[in-house]
Amino acid sequence: MSVKAMMVTILQNELASRGVHSLMPSDYEAIIEQLVEQLKELELSLASRELADRQKPK
Repeated sequence: MSVKAMMVTILQNELASRGVHSLMPSDYEAIIEQLVEQLKELELSLASRELADRQKPK
Protein backbone atom coordinates (compact mmCIF):
# COMPACT_ATOMS: atom_id res chain seq x y z
CA MET A 1 0.00 0.00 0.00
CA SER A 2 1.36 3.41 -0.92
CA VAL A 3 1.83 6.22 1.57
CA LYS A 4 -0.92 8.22 -0.12
CA ALA A 5 -3.31 5.28 0.10
CA MET A 6 -2.52 4.91 3.80
CA MET A 7 -3.11 8.64 4.29
CA VAL A 8 -6.48 8.34 2.54
CA THR A 9 -7.45 5.49 4.85
CA ILE A 10 -6.36 7.45 7.92
CA LEU A 11 -8.31 10.52 6.76
CA GLN A 12 -11.42 8.43 6.10
CA ASN A 13 -11.19 6.84 9.54
CA GLU A 14 -10.57 10.12 11.33
CA LEU A 15 -13.46 11.90 9.62
CA ALA A 16 -15.78 8.93 10.14
CA SER A 17 -14.96 8.95 13.84
CA ARG A 18 -16.13 12.58 13.82
CA GLY A 19 -19.38 11.78 12.02
CA VAL A 20 -18.37 12.69 8.47
CA HIS A 21 -19.64 10.05 6.06
CA SER A 22 -20.70 12.14 3.06
CA LEU A 23 -17.43 12.33 1.11
CA MET A 24 -16.71 10.23 -1.95
CA PRO A 25 -13.46 8.24 -2.21
CA SER A 26 -12.29 10.73 -4.84
CA ASP A 27 -12.80 13.56 -2.32
CA TYR A 28 -10.46 11.90 0.16
CA GLU A 29 -7.89 11.34 -2.57
CA ALA A 30 -8.13 14.97 -3.70
CA ILE A 31 -7.68 16.21 -0.13
CA ILE A 32 -4.59 14.04 0.33
CA GLU A 33 -3.16 15.22 -3.01
CA GLN A 34 -3.59 18.83 -1.89
CA LEU A 35 -2.01 18.12 1.49
CA VAL A 36 0.98 16.39 -0.10
CA GLU A 37 1.43 19.30 -2.52
CA GLN A 38 1.23 21.84 0.31
CA LEU A 39 3.77 19.85 2.33
CA LYS A 40 6.14 19.78 -0.66
CA GLU A 41 5.81 23.54 -1.05
CA LEU A 42 6.40 24.06 2.68
CA GLU A 43 9.45 21.80 2.59
CA LEU A 44 10.90 23.76 -0.33
CA SER A 45 10.18 27.07 1.37
CA LEU A 46 11.84 25.95 4.60
CA ALA A 47 14.86 24.60 2.73
CA SER A 48 15.14 27.88 0.84
CA ARG A 49 15.03 29.87 4.08
CA GLU A 50 17.62 27.62 5.67
CA LEU A 51 19.92 28.06 2.70
CA ALA A 52 19.43 31.83 2.73
CA ASP A 53 20.17 31.94 6.47
CA ARG A 54 23.39 29.99 5.93
CA GLN A 55 24.54 32.40 3.24
CA LYS A 56 24.00 35.52 5.33
CA PRO A 57 27.26 37.09 6.45
CA LYS A 58 27.84 36.81 10.18
